[in-house]
Amino acid sequence: MNAKELHDKTPDQLREELANLKKTSFNLRFQQATGQLENPAQIRKARRDAARVKTILNQKAASAAASE
Repeated sequence: MNAKELHDKTPDQLREELANLKKTSFNLRFQQATGQLENPAQIRKARRDAARVKTILNQKAASAAASE
């Protein structure tokens, strides 16, 4: 998922995406702890995607507050 795709989503869709990423991150950490994780880079990708979603949510909130 890239930033362009995220900018096109609504804040509600972004919050839903963030919740999904948090669940994914939890599951990946659990797999790593039990030794079942095959690709450790997935943890980094999920964490960075979550940060990307949070950044865009904050940008949208700031622009909405500035326009009021």
